[in-house]
Amino acid sequence: ERTVASVAHRQAGGVVTFIGQVRDHSRGHAIDHLEYEAYAPMALKVMRSIADAVEAEVPGARVAIHHRLGRLEIGDVAVVIAAAAAHRAEAFTACRAAIEALKQDVPIWKREVAVDGTTWVVQGP
Repeated sequence: ERTVASVAHRQAGGVVTFIGQVRDHSRGHAIDHLEYEAYAPMALKVMRSIADAVEAEVPGARVAIHHRLGRLEIGDVAVVIAAAAAHRAEAFTACRAAIEALKQDVPIWKREVAVDGTTWVVQGP
């Protein structure tokens, strides 16, 4: 709700959210939990840069990006993105652009821990 409230404005006819949750499987393994790490000042700077770029590209858009760090259990929310714009098409475009750029550019590392003890790290950019 706070993420949506941070982008809402009087000219926004559309608000789109993306919520990424921890799922129970990956790479053919049952997952026990995930662990996210980042150098927070750098990650926050890149996320703000992404939001600014999307807002510049999509007229009237406002974008907010939040990503959790630390240990997350199955079903926990890892990332929330909200995008508001005058029309739904622009709001969807802004939200999709933000999540794609986050996955590509933000230096966040994810350690996946499987139920059988197998672990692997998915590195950020």
